[in-house]
Amino acid sequence: MPLAFLALFFLWPVVSLIATGFVDDGAFDFSGIPEVFGATRTWRVIGQTLAQAGVATLISLALGVPAAYVLYRLDFPGQALLRGFLTVPFVLPSVVVGVAFSALLGAGGPLAGWGLDRSFAAVVLALAFPNVGVVARTVGGFWARLDDTSEQAARVLGASRVRAWSLVTLPALGPALASAASLVFLFCSTSFGIVLILGGSAFANVETEIYRLTVQYLDLRGAAVLSIAQFAIVGFALVVSSRLRRAGERAVQLREDRVHGARPRRVDIPVLVVFGATITLLHALPLITLLSRSLRDRDGAWTLANYAALVVPPEGLPIDGSVLTAILASLRIAVVAALLAMVLGALLALVLSRRPRSRTLRRGIDLFDGLVMLPLGVSAVTLGFGLLLTMHRPLGIGLDLRTSTALIPIAQALVALPLVVRTLLPVLRSIAPELRDAAASLGAGPFAMLRAIDVPLLGRSTGLALGFAFAASLGEFGATSFLVRPGEQTLPVAVAALIGHQAPGSYGAGLAGAVVLGVLTAGVMLLAERWRTDGNREF
Repeated sequence: MPLAFLALFFLWPVVSLIATGFVDDGAFDFSGIPEVFGATRTWRVIGQTLAQAGVATLISLALGVPAAYVLYRLDFPGQALLRGFLTVPFVLPSVVVGVAFSALLGAGGPLAGWGLDRSFAAVVLALAFPNVGVVARTVGGFWARLDDTSEQAARVLGASRVRAWSLVTLPALGPALASAASLVFLFCSTSFGIVLILGGSAFANVETEIYRLTVQYLDLRGAAVLSIAQFAIVGFALVVSSRLRRAGERAVQLREDRVHGARPRRVDIPVLVVFGATITLLHALPLITLLSRSLRDRDGAWTLANYAALVVPPEGLPIDGSVLTAILASLRIAVVAALLAMVLGALLALVLSRRPRSRTLRRGIDLFDGLVMLPLGVSAVTLGFGLLLTMHRPLGIGLDLRTSTALIPIAQALVALPLVVRTLLPVLRSIAPELRDAAASLGAGPFAMLRAIDVPLLGRSTGLALGFAFAASLGEFGATSFLVRPGEQTLPVAVAALIGHQAPGSYGAGLAGAVVLGVLTAGVMLLAERWRTDGNREF
């Protein structure tokens, strides 16, 4: 069932859009490849994509490793709260992140005098904003189970603290660092909302360029060629991530339990300062600025008018109905999308957790795993436009799905599906094969083992997976912007429209809408963390 869903609503639309760009009068025409790659702008966009993703990845690693040490190797009051706070930026919709940094660095913002608005630095910092938490959780979860006996032995032999860490611990963390870097690079190279809001045309990446070619110029040939270039980038990142993740599983011997954290000491002060500066300047400051500016009018006076405009919008705002209607529509659609992603994700995780004896079947499962991850890296713009091209009475069904909202939760479920699988899969893979063998020897059939072993253990991570699915669906912008119908805008689409419009009060209402969207997604994730029944909170 999940394979059929992916084939119908993901592979077919994406392949159809690409094929449309290479077909002219019913015949294949590949002249667009040299035409597109011969343009100077194409290489400039590809270069900017790689540069933005590369620099943002380096910044995320430089700030994420100290955060991993503080949150997973030390022990102090409020640590769990800080872990939850660092998770919030990852699930915040890209529209909210872009609007927050625009409010901080743009006209009227507290850092407007720095001249960073619509700059490369603004894009890179905003891309690093959610991905520091990805590095912290990926590396920290690995680091928390890493035995420090070798590092202590190096200290006994006379090595300084820094030298022992550099020569012993850092190489052991290498696979986890490389795996985290490849994931961050993947997220950054396919970012849409952040680059669209902060970069504009001058600092476009491949994702926003595909959007520009399809929406503004209807240049399907150029969009198809760029989609292939993006597939190459995404495929490379996925292959590297998969191989490094496996290398990390074999490279070192991890403890079954977590290493007990130590109380902070004087030698930890430099790391604590870096971590504190990261939390304060990179994460808290943009969000506080967004909230503050949403409570002020154009003259700087405190007011609730921007939030009142969400319920009763003034004349001239570029939205259909009120933003309150968009909020309710977003919640309704996100519930459907999250439930759909959970059902499909649980089935996929059950299949992918099996390790058959046949080498051919193992390779088939590995390929299936890669297919499941593709929606996370393939352009949401490509997916949304592809659904518009193909969902006119699909498979002969007498219903044009393009005229309804049915495609929106489907597209959002596709975006959330890899997150659900990646949350549930480690739990299922941690089940010892001997447990299933013992159950089978006692006469339990496949469904009995599923009910007695897999489902109870799977329930431990269901809350977090559901939270990720709901938050990702609620904030999805790229594909949804193609699929919304008049009068049925979702909150991210409404916020983007308000921020970019010149009508009086539009920008303030957009700021208020971004705050509401951020609070909703953050609240969902914090609740999901509390719902978890096990003590292992790494993702």
